[in-house]
Amino acid sequence: MTSTPAETVRLVSRIVIKGRIEDVWREITKTDGAQMRYRALSAGSPVQMRTPDAKYTSVVGEILEVTAPTRFSHTLRFTAYDEPFCKVTYELKEVAEGVEFTLISEEVPAGSKTLKDMTRGGDFIVKTLKEVIETGKPALGTRLLYVLFGLLAFTTPAQCRSDRWPLEATTHG
Repeated sequence: MTSTPAETVRLVSRIVIKGRIEDVWREITKTDGAQMRYRALSAGSPVQMRTPDAKYTSVVGEILEVTAPTRFSHTLRFTAYDEPFCKVTYELKEVAEGVEFTLISEEVPAGSKTLKDMTRGGDFIVKTLKEVIETGKPALGTRLLYVLFGLLAFTTPAQCRSDRWPLEATTHG
């Protein structure tokens, strides 16, 4: 099947986490670890994902909605790709077993590199979040993967250097 640039895909990853909704909310909006950066946790604020050493920015976007502790939404564009922004929403719902966490990616360009990365990344993100909330740390395999990413940082494309992505310049209209 061929796709036109107007075609988009919606991805959904869901998991139940044994924990408190406040803890899951804090983990998805914190500004340490994965190095999420924003000026304010409010609609209209630019948002970025940076490497722990802050040398590289992998994602830029704008916060669209913050409804603590149940919904957080922002646009997303990978700095390594010249592709359109998509929308990412994190939904949290208290259930008998803990918290149902849903990661929804919308308006992802069909056939794009963004789609490929987000398809792989969605389940990884929800599973890692579950590990962190339930055990206090990611699984060993995930931690080793993070070490590998750090060792291979020198291969990151120059267009991802953080000096090219000042926080104030990441919004789009």
